[in-house]
Amino acid sequence: MHHLRTTFVRFWPLTAAQTVRSQSQHRPLAVGRDLRTFRPMRHLSTPVAAEPFLNGTSLNYVEEMYYGWLENPKSVHKSWDIFFRNANAGAPPGAAYQSPPPISGTGERLAQVQALLGASPNMEKLVEDHLAVHSLIRQYQLAYCQHIGVEFMFINDIEQCQWIRQKFETPGIMQFTAEEKRILLARMVQSTRFEEFLQRKWSSEKRFGLEGCESLIPALKTIIDTSSQSGVESVIMGMPHRGRLNVLANVIRKELEQIFCQFDSKLEAADEGSGDVKYHLGMHHRRVNRVSDKYITLSLVANPSHLEAVDPVVQGKTKAEQFYCGDTEGKKVMSILLHGDAAFAGQGIVYETFHLSDLPSYTTHGTIHVVVNNQIGFTTDPRMARSSPYPTDVARVVNAPIFHVNADDPEAVMYVCKVAAEWRNTFHKDVVIDLVCYRRNGHNEMDEPMFTQPLMYKRIKKQKNVLQKFAEKLTADGVVTSQEYEEEVARYDRICEEAYARSKDEKILHIKHWLDSPWPGFFTMEGQPRSMNCPSTGISEEDLNHIGHIAASVPEESFTIHGGLSRILKGRANMVSQRVCDWALGEYMAFGSLLKEGIHVRLSGQDVERGTFSHRHHVLHDQNVDKKTCIPMNFISPDQAPYTVCNSSLSEYGVLGFELGFAMASPSALVLWEAQFGDFHNTAQCIIDQFISSGQAKWVRQNGIVLLLPHGMEGMGPEHSSARPERFLQMCNDDPDVFPAMSADFAVHQLYDCNWIVVNCSTPANYFHVLRRQILMPFRKPLIVFTPKSLLRHPEAKSSFDDMLQGTHFKRLITDDATAANPQKVKRVIFCTGKIYYELIRERMNRGMDDTAAVIRIEQLSPFPFDLIKTEGDRYLNADLVWCQEEHKNQGYYDYVKPRICTTINNTRPLWYAGREPAAAPATGNKHAHLMELQRLLDTAFNLEAFSEKL
Repeated sequence: MHHLRTTFVRFWPLTAAQTVRSQSQHRPLAVGRDLRTFRPMRHLSTPVAAEPFLNGTSLNYVEEMYYGWLENPKSVHKSWDIFFRNANAGAPPGAAYQSPPPISGTGERLAQVQALLGASPNMEKLVEDHLAVHSLIRQYQLAYCQHIGVEFMFINDIEQCQWIRQKFETPGIMQFTAEEKRILLARMVQSTRFEEFLQRKWSSEKRFGLEGCESLIPALKTIIDTSSQSGVESVIMGMPHRGRLNVLANVIRKELEQIFCQFDSKLEAADEGSGDVKYHLGMHHRRVNRVSDKYITLSLVANPSHLEAVDPVVQGKTKAEQFYCGDTEGKKVMSILLHGDAAFAGQGIVYETFHLSDLPSYTTHGTIHVVVNNQIGFTTDPRMARSSPYPTDVARVVNAPIFHVNADDPEAVMYVCKVAAEWRNTFHKDVVIDLVCYRRNGHNEMDEPMFTQPLMYKRIKKQKNVLQKFAEKLTADGVVTSQEYEEEVARYDRICEEAYARSKDEKILHIKHWLDSPWPGFFTMEGQPRSMNCPSTGISEEDLNHIGHIAASVPEESFTIHGGLSRILKGRANMVSQRVCDWALGEYMAFGSLLKEGIHVRLSGQDVERGTFSHRHHVLHDQNVDKKTCIPMNFISPDQAPYTVCNSSLSEYGVLGFELGFAMASPSALVLWEAQFGDFHNTAQCIIDQFISSGQAKWVRQNGIVLLLPHGMEGMGPEHSSARPERFLQMCNDDPDVFPAMSADFAVHQLYDCNWIVVNCSTPANYFHVLRRQILMPFRKPLIVFTPKSLLRHPEAKSSFDDMLQGTHFKRLITDDATAANPQKVKRVIFCTGKIYYELIRERMNRGMDDTAAVIRIEQLSPFPFDLIKTEGDRYLNADLVWCQEEHKNQGYYDYVKPRICTTINNTRPLWYAGREPAAAPATGNKHAHLMELQRLLDTAFNLEAFSEKL
C-alpha cells in the first residue's frame, strides 16, 4: 500500500514539559533505549556565533543538536552543552545561554567555566522533558501516521491551520456511533454489490467499475450529507468514467432499470441525436436527503473521454446557479469534482481550473476535489506519470489543504470527507481528498493489467475487498451480526434483480432521460420548442437613442476619465445624433436592449472590458482614484438585468469551458466568450470539439454560448490573422450535396436542425441582429462569430438606425443593390464573406466595373442559405460565378461553400476561386508580401478573362 507522507507540526522539545506536563503525568511512558533513539545520532560541532540565537532559520538546527545531546552530551559544542544543562535545570532560554570565555582568560574565569562544566544535570527534569516529548510524538503519530495524512503547513493562514489541527489532533475526535457505522456498512454494500451485479450480468461489457475504491460512494454521500446539513441546496458534480455508473445509481439515485437497459444492445435509439456511451452520460435529480431531511438537487454533468475537460464546465454551471439564486457566498450551491490520480497530475486544465477558484467573476466559493488514486494511469506507473511526489501537489498553488486517506478504511474516509465538507462550509475554499486505493481490474473489464504491472496485480488479487474487511471488523466489534450483514446484502441484491426485470420492458433508449441541465418551462413537456417562429430582432428608435446616449456618457458623478476616452465617447454621441453606429456601438445596442428586456448578459475573455483593439470600453476607470470603476451598461434601466463583463485569466481552455458551463444553467442569458485573437481558440479545441460542436447530438443538451473570434488578414503575421474558420465549417452537420426542401419557415428550421451557427458579419447592424437572435430564437444553438479588426474603425463599416428598427431582421445574405436593378449587364458575380467585401467594392469602383460585377456577401455560412443563393444564381444567369476570400485556398471558406453553391445551381456553372494559394501558415509575416497577395487576388476576382483558359 502506498506510504502516506505526513506533515508534522513543529514543536519545541525543550519547553514541552511546560505545555504537556499534566498530560504526561496521566500517561507515563517507560524510558528505554528504543524510545530515546527517535532520530539518528548526529555529531555536531559548530560555532554559536554563526547566526543570531534562536532565529527562524536555526530552529531545526537547534532541535537536531538537542536530540544529539540527549544521546551524547559530548557530541555538541561546550556552549550548547551548558545551554541544554541550564535549560533542563529550569532556566529560561535567555538566561540558559552563556558565551564561553576565551581560552586566554584569567584563572578566575577558567574556574567559573570548570564549575559550570562540572555541574551535574537535573536527571529528573531531563526524564520529565523526554517523556513529554515522546508523549507529543505519540499523539502526532496517532493523528498523522495511521490511515490519514494531512498536508496543510504550506497554508499561510494561522486560523485555517489551527482549524485543521483541531480536527485531526484532538484525542478521540474520530469516533462514530453504532448507527453511523451501520449506515456506512449499508453504503459499502450498495457500492460493492452494484459492481458485482453488473459483473455477473454483463461480464464482457466495458463499464469502468469502481472495484478497489468502493469507499468512494460513502465518501460522496458523506460530503453531500454534511453539506446539506450546512444549508447547501444544490450540488453540481463532474467526474471521469471510472465508477460513474455506481455514482449515478447510488449517489444521484438514477433509476437502476434506466442504467441496466443501457447494456441492452437490442434497444432502439430514440430520434434525439447520436447519443453517447453509458459511462459518459449525466443526470439531474432532486430528492430529499435522508440525513438532513432537506431537499437537495444533484447534477452530474455529462462529459467526453477527455479527462478533466469537464472541470471548468462544472465550475461555470455552479457559478451560474449561484448567480441566479443570489448565492454570493456559495452557501446554497457547491461543486464536487472527481479525478483520477494520473489525470489530476498530468492534465493542464486542472491547473487552469484551480486558478479560477479565487477570481471574483469565476469563484464558486470552494470546490471539494476527490482524487480516486488508483496508483496507476491506464498502464503507466506513477514514477513515469509525474515529477511531483503526490498526484495532488498541484492543489498547493491555491493553498488548498490535502487530506490523504487509505480507501480501505471506510471510517477514516468518512471522517475525512466530513472534515472536507466542513472546511468548505467554513472557509469557502477548495479542498482535496486523496483516496489512496487500487484498481482491481485493468483500465476496463476487458483489459489485462498483468502485462505491465504483474507484481502489483499479484498483490491485488490476494487483497480482500474493503466491504469484507469492514464487515468483519463491525461484526467483531459487535456493531452488527453476521445475519444482519447478510440480510443487508440480500436486500440490495433483490433491489437490483427487480430493477433488472423492469429494464426488460424498455424498448427505446431515450437520451433525454439523462439530461444534466433541464430548462423547466423553456421547452414543451416533450422537450420541443414552443414555437418555430423567430420574431423581429429590431428595437425602437427611442431605445436606440437611449442606449446610445448611455454608451456615450459617464453615469457616475465626480468620475474622471482618460482624455482619449473622452474623444471616443464624444464620437459615439456624434454617431447617435447622426443615427448611425459603428461596430462597438452596434454591440452596445444589442447588449443594452437585451438587458433592458431582463436578459442577463455575460461577456468574458482576455481584455474584454476594454477590448483587445481598444474599441469597447465597457468598464471606465477613474484616473484619480485607484480601482474606482464605472460600467455604464448597468445604468440603462432601473429594472434591467445585470451586466457582467470580466477580464479573464490568461487561459482559453479553462475559461471557455467555464463560460460553456455558465450558459448551460439557463436559456435566459446571453453568454459570450471572446478570444484575444481568433486563433487563440485552438488552445481550447477540446471544449469546442467535444462539448460545443457535438454536445447536443451526444447529450440532448442545447447551449446558446457565443464565441467572438477576431479574424482577418491585416498583414500582422501568421499568428494573429486567422480564426481558422475552416475548422468550424468542417464540423457543421448540413449535407453539401443535398438541396433542402423549401418552406415558409425554412430559415428557422435550418437553425433548429444545425449543430451550431457560423457567421461572418460585415455590418454593425447584422452583428446587432445576430446577437439578439440568439435570445429571441425558441431554442438555443452555439453561435460562432468571426469578428473584424480593421472594420472596427472602417469609415464605411457603419450602419444606419433604419437597419436596426422594429421589423428588421438578421440578413443571412446581403445582395448587391448596385447591380440588382440591371442583372443582365452583370458578367461576374463575386460571392464573399466578411472584411474582403470592402476591399472588393473599392477595387470595383477603381476599375469602373460597378455595372458588370456584382459583389454578394454571405453573412451566415452555416446553416448555409441555399434558398438565397439560388435566388442570386437565378438573377444573374449570364454571369460567371467566383468565390473570393483573403484566406489561403486550403483554409477559410472555399472548401465549404463550393459544393453547396454548386448543389444550389445544380452544377450548371463552375464556381471559380479568387484568393491566396494553398499554404501551411495562415498568413505571411512580410507586409510587402501581404499587399502583393491581396492585389493579386483582387486582380483575379475582377479580370473577366482570368478563367477563360480553364473552360
